[in-house]
Parts: sequence; C-alpha cells; structure tokens
Amino acid sequence: MEDIKFEESSGNVFADLELSEPDERLAKADLAAKITQIINKRHLSQSQAAELLKIPQPKVSMIMNGRLKGFSMEKLLTLMMALNRDIEIVVKLKPKKQEHGRLRVVYA
Repeated sequence: MEDIKFEESSGNVFADLELSEPDERLAKADLAAKITQIINKRHLSQSQAAELLKIPQPKVSMIMNGRLKGFSMEKLLTLMMALNRDIEIVVKLKPKKQEHGRLRVVYA
C-alpha cells in the first residue's frame, strides 16, 4: 500500500492556498459564518434578514453562501451591529517575532 502524503494545515486555508491577504479573508469568512449562524438561529428568511440588515436579499444570499467579494470588513462589522452584536477592536502592543501583525476574529 502506498503511503499517503499530506501537509499539516497552518490553521488558515487561505494562507495554505497562498492567496493574498489570508488573515483578512479568514476574518471575513468567520464574520460571514457568524452572521449566517445568527440569521439561522433567529429563523429569519433571507428577505427578513435583508430588511433587518438594510441590504438587498441577493446580498444576504451571497454572505450566507460565502461569496464575499465586494464585502469589506467594515460592511460585515456593520451588519453584525445591525444584528445587535457589539464590536470591540483590540490592538495588542506587545512586540511580535513575526514580520507582520495578525488579524483574527474572536467571539466572546
């Protein structure tokens, strides 16, 4: 039997695929997943969610299907606030050994 070769994930599929801005892509995907989870938990239709979020229904569909091109981080954060979620931005001031800082979404 042939050995199966595999590579351990970095924890960020966008980085593993060597896509540009992988931290931002992952953060946006996390936000979209949370928005979708809130909409589903409230048993809202896409039309009801669109009305609440003040965006067209097709945009709700795009978010719920992970098609985030055209959605800025700011827009996704605004939608979270429309869903009655507080947003807190924390900048850590301790020095890092890596070349660039990281961006991540943490739910409290």
